[in-house]
Amino acid sequence: MMKLNGIHHVAYRCNNAKQTVAFYKQALGMDLLLAISENQVPSTKDPDPYMHVFLDAGRGNVLAFFELPNSDDMGKDPHTPAWVQHLAFEVDSLASLLATKAHLEAMDIEVLGPVEHTIFKSIYFFDPNGHRLELAANTATPQMLERLQSVAQLMVDEWDVTKKAPQHAAWLHDGSMEEGK
Repeated sequence: MMKLNGIHHVAYRCNNAKQTVAFYKQALGMDLLLAISENQVPSTKDPDPYMHVFLDAGRGNVLAFFELPNSDDMGKDPHTPAWVQHLAFEVDSLASLLATKAHLEAMDIEVLGPVEHTIFKSIYFFDPNGHRLELAANTATPQMLERLQSVAQLMVDEWDVTKKAPQHAAWLHDGSMEEGK
């Protein structure tokens, strides 16, 4: 079986490529890596001009956006809550997370958090396209991650049958953190 080397890039839609590049540069320090623009979609051959921009998300990760001027306005799935679909980026420390929160707020961006997730702390905000973004600083111990991994399949299997939250990792949210260490 083939082995994946990682994610090449993740692509989303944007309202304006120039505005999107400026936001990610100013808010998160992401550099523009490249831009590709065609009048015809290479995969489908549809005549649909687009601008495709690629941003450096660190460690070889690439975040890309398409501006599609001839398509209907962007929309969201009305059946999916706004908190569900998001892009989460890892930051190197809690200090970086808090400094970035202050930086974003100085840009008049509304920021939620930090939110305690036991194994990481996060802040949440929206980009100019309405995409929800999360920045996360890891706080997990190796034992916590090992414990979570040991029950992951059990939780998925139980959820599949009951559609109720399994309690195998309840220590993450019920305050009994000692069990997770």
